Amino acid sequence: PRLVWGPGDRHLVPRLVARAEQGRLRLVDGGGAAVDSTVIDNAVDAHVLAADALDGESSACAGKAYFISNGEPRPMGTLINQLLEASGAPTVDKGISGRFAFVLGAGLEAIWTVFRLGGEPPMTRFLARQLSTPNWYDLSAAARDLGYRPAVSLDEGLERLACERRGNLGKDPS
Repeated sequence: PRLVWGPGDRHLVPRLVARAEQGRLRLVDGGGAAVDSTVIDNAVDAHVLAADALDGESSACAGKAYFISNGEPRPMGTLINQLLEASGAPTVDKGISGRFAFVLGAGLEAIWTVFRLGGEPPMTRFLARQLSTPNWYDLSAAARDLGYRPAVSLDEGLERLACERRGNLGKDPS
């Protein structure tokens, strides 16, 4: 699964929210790189479908890897701001260039290594590339072999995230 998020997320969304609230979040290269993500419900569905499809070594999916996402690429900046908005956090409009983010990441990685700082640097070369490079995948193999089709759209996932924040997850969102 690619970039998984949704209600109950303790990794991606909380990190975005914390950095946005501290004023430390920036869009790399204007946030224009198209990326796909996966609402957690769809990642779970894909795993269940894969388990159900495994009927021995003759299964069409045995030994294969599949790309799983929502199949709805959006500009990185749009997705980040939609996740922040649904979480009740301030959105971000400030940015840095991809080149500067990469150089900054290299420098911070060196500082973290030399001074043996705990945790991870706020920017890494890998993160700079991920934030500035388009990432989406062909889901046709998962659809063909597993019957995978995203059941929860990004917009519905965002609404579920907002409902969780409002304390009425599982209730009528209106």
